[in-house]
Amino acid sequence: MALPARRRLLLLLLATVPLSGCLFRSRKVENRISTAKLLTATRDELADRINSGANKIHTLNATVDIDTSVGGEVKGKITEYKQIRGYVLVRKPDMLRMIGLMPIVRNRAFDMISDGKTFKLWIPVKNKFIVGRNNVVLPSNQPLENIRPQQIYDSLLLRQISPEDIAVLENGYEEIQDPKTHKWMQQPDYELDVIAKNGEGWYLQRKIIFNRANLEPDRQLMYDHNGYVATDTRYSDLRDYDGFKFPSVIQIWRPQEEYSIVLTMVKLQINQPLTDDQFVLQQPPGAQVVHLDQPRPPKP
Repeated sequence: MALPARRRLLLLLLATVPLSGCLFRSRKVENRISTAKLLTATRDELADRINSGANKIHTLNATVDIDTSVGGEVKGKITEYKQIRGYVLVRKPDMLRMIGLMPIVRNRAFDMISDGKTFKLWIPVKNKFIVGRNNVVLPSNQPLENIRPQQIYDSLLLRQISPEDIAVLENGYEEIQDPKTHKWMQQPDYELDVIAKNGEGWYLQRKIIFNRANLEPDRQLMYDHNGYVATDTRYSDLRDYDGFKFPSVIQIWRPQEEYSIVLTMVKLQINQPLTDDQFVLQQPPGAQVVHLDQPRPPKP
């Protein structure tokens, strides 16, 4: 059978092309894939690890160093605040108290509590007593005024995956730094997507990223109902605290408001009793009360 004209022409060209390599070249590609020994797990095993860890920890009593910064690509600059010493108390199901101390003099810079629904924030230097709901109802143009205890609580303690939720497993990659060469490498990871349901239907609630070297969570992305990242939390320097594995550095990034909080554990006690009066914050006499959930009067 005669070959079509186009095929005969192609064969003729291939036969006349010199094999010297002048029409192509090869180059080496640097291997950027980590060679670390990786562990394997199924979707259900990873979900069980989250739920098991959530069941083990009931309270946290931490002394921390707090680093805060505001700004990013949208604002065009980043402002970093001086590190301060602080204390964080957490008691399930939703109680949190966070106290920050002024540098050097160690006077109270702020005192914040939450019961999971509402919060109170006392700022002595401004004589302000701020109250509101945990979710940002009326976002402020001052990023730090948008900080809510719930964002910190959900970053400190990964919540259980509810039986009503849908968990979906992804195989992805994360950037890690080789401890010997200090080069950035890609390492396979596990990414567990948690899909929840609200009154409007199903939505991506959060993504938990597991380091496959130890199968521990090293990042959690929490989403709003429009699918945008609301909180991006990274966990590092895992340590043993009286038999509990817990990250000693927690980086909380809020991309929409462009602020970052880094908590570095100085001292941590897990499952020590915490009383009700440790989560009480009374309004100081003469303090200016600010309701963040109410419209603010226009500036003159």
